Amino acid sequence: MADSGALCPACWSAIRWIERPYCERLALPFGYDIGPGALSAEAIAHPPPFGRLRAVCVYGREAGEMVQALKYHDRTELARPLGAMMARALGPVADEVDLVLPIPLHRGRLWRRRFNQSALLGAALAARIGKPFEPQLLARIRATRQQVGLKAGERARNVEGAFRVPPAARPSLAGKRVLLVDDVYTTGSTVRAATRALVRGGAASVDVAVFARVVEGVS
Repeated sequence: MADSGALCPACWSAIRWIERPYCERLALPFGYDIGPGALSAEAIAHPPPFGRLRAVCVYGREAGEMVQALKYHDRTELARPLGAMMARALGPVADEVDLVLPIPLHRGRLWRRRFNQSALLGAALAARIGKPFEPQLLARIRATRQQVGLKAGERARNVEGAFRVPPAARPSLAGKRVLLVDDVYTTGSTVRAATRALVRGGAASVDVAVFARVVEGVS
């Protein structure tokens, strides 16, 4: 990644972009085309509470370096190009949502980090697709451990009950088709917990956009 935020040719060629064919629900790449609307074994065995996940690329070294530069090294200028990539990855999903909101940080972590990388990505994405950006509609009401290093079950327990739609936000959320934004999808525990909170709060549906998603066996 160059200082300008543009990808250098070496980085571009090293990234594994997620393009069709892939699982319609979880954006898991398929080795060959098995027809429109095809679902992965994971989506069939463990259906997510959200409708569709869309991701730009598989999480690997180069994608990880970009996410970490944004998240931990104050490279906030990266949010705009990464958000633009996420907007393109949405395809027709962009026309089927009413508003965009990010995975929120707990106020303590937000104070320490000074910004929410998912909110920066969400704002850039929303501007690209011309949809309202509404970060106030979902709150993180419980401080949680960092998900990095936790196993799938530990991740799920860590974020259980961590999100809530504030009472004052319910009228603005009622009946809306939400696009939920995060930087990386690993096991899905965070976006699943947030989706359940949004549906309880009145959202009609939730789709998810991330920059990168982990694919087992690929690094």
